[in-house]
Amino acid sequence: MPLRYRTAGESHGPALITLVEGLPAGLRVDTDWIDAELARRQGGYGRGARQRIETDRVRILSGVRQGITLGSPVALEIVNADSRIDDPVRTPPVHQPRPGHADLAGSVKWLTNDCRGTLERASARETAARVAAGALAGCLLREVGIEAFGYVLGAIDAFASVEVDAASLPALRAARDGAEVACPCPVTDARLVEHIHAAKVAKDTVGGLCRVHVLGCPIGLGSCVAADERLDARIAMAVMGIQAFKAVEIGLGRECAMRFGSQVHDPIAFDPSRRGEPHLGYLRPTNHAGGLEGGMTNGMPVVATGTMKPIATLLQGLPSVDLRTKEATRSQYERSDISAVAAASVVMQHAVGFEIARAFLEKFGGDSWDQVRASHDRFMAAARSM
Repeated sequence: MPLRYRTAGESHGPALITLVEGLPAGLRVDTDWIDAELARRQGGYGRGARQRIETDRVRILSGVRQGITLGSPVALEIVNADSRIDDPVRTPPVHQPRPGHADLAGSVKWLTNDCRGTLERASARETAARVAAGALAGCLLREVGIEAFGYVLGAIDAFASVEVDAASLPALRAARDGAEVACPCPVTDARLVEHIHAAKVAKDTVGGLCRVHVLGCPIGLGSCVAADERLDARIAMAVMGIQAFKAVEIGLGRECAMRFGSQVHDPIAFDPSRRGEPHLGYLRPTNHAGGLEGGMTNGMPVVATGTMKPIATLLQGLPSVDLRTKEATRSQYERSDISAVAAASVVMQHAVGFEIARAFLEKFGGDSWDQVRASHDRFMAAARSM
């Protein structure tokens, strides 16, 4: 069975439930790390009041015994402290759709003038479950030395220039975790705080760019055989599936269109002394491809950048219509964030990491973790002997 997950639950329902299928038996699950990643998703300057209400923790309902996977589906539960979906006073009907949100399209889709049902299910609250599923898959990646590192690159006119590699990663992780907007560059992080504060005063919102680097991937994850097997395509879909994301770039991304081929493609060299590393000694002076060529990992770090639009719920409201009367009005305010780009970087990290884990299991799959690990080790030994 391929690695996959499904999530159920509404924004103000009793809980979010995620079912993760396809993990082998015998994998150690680090619930403390999953909880720490859930806590990171709740942080960041510009978050709203709900983050002071919820304290997200994962509860494993099935598929794990004494901290070890059984090979059956793993059910994860995250309880919503703010559970009021059936309270007509606290969750009244919404008849004024918010521009940029799912409200109008969902109301027409389900033939109702009440946007409440759509906004409850479309809410980014669901990403807590997505982080839990991604962190669970991350337990597998960590066993083989693969690590996904996500952070905020910038917004408006403040963007960081960050070089991520194995040597710099510990310091960058510490800087990111100590930053207010999850940007490992202190100067850029301070500028982002200023922009978010200004937006709050103006009753506006701020989006931003998130970037994920995945270090330690072996060559050959993914495939060039079919469109839906290309790892870059699957990463792009996973990132675009995150609420409020409007663009995805791999490596140079759209910058490729502004350069000639000689300035885009990464030259290949070989260093036999480094055969033991995941790249097998095949080195590149640049990584414009973002670690992916032909839909497959090429031994360089996988690098993806996602664009998050400003949140669609503005304190000032935006021009809209009343779905009952069709008269002009302003969109209705629902409790929200001024900026959630820091949280989005955590979600993106785990969305990308989940796809890397899925591709890893497709190549090295087995019923037990011992089988998976042995398959990986045999492949790497054979590749080094080429």
